[in-house]
Amino acid sequence: MNIYDRLDELNLTLPKAPEPAGLYITSQTTGNLLYTSGQDCRAENGEFPFTGKVGVDLSVEEGYEAARLTALNCLSVIEKELGDLNRVKKIVKLLCFVNSKDDFIEQPSVMNGASQLLIDVFGDVGKHARTAVSAPSLPFNIPLEIEMIVEFE
Repeated sequence: MNIYDRLDELNLTLPKAPEPAGLYITSQTTGNLLYTSGQDCRAENGEFPFTGKVGVDLSVEEGYEAARLTALNCLSVIEKELGDLNRVKKIVKLLCFVNSKDDFIEQPSVMNGASQLLIDVFGDVGKHARTAVSAPSLPFNIPLEIEMIVEFE
């Protein structure tokens, strides 16, 4: 399966890979593993279509959509580093921080947006381990941040 054909079938467009928001690089490889820095739901124009705490300012459904956009940003970073998403052998793990208040417990439902997108795009290769935790605040008032680890050929 060609990943770019699959993206077209799903009517998904990869945004331009976001630039770092600080003194770091957006990805790092070691051996055949690629680690992304934490990505957010920034749109290609640099704006944030979603901001605030999930469960307060945003619904779980809006958080889910923010997670989908964030996963696409992760894929853009991966494509920039590898040159071709078809080189992805396995999505290994996601680490997800959800900007939410203390008693919010639906982080897994929010992060299913990113997980489902990866499974839709990559099939079984997109199934991954995942950690989803609450964060009391995140930079730029973003609703979530995702780091991704992938194995590549």
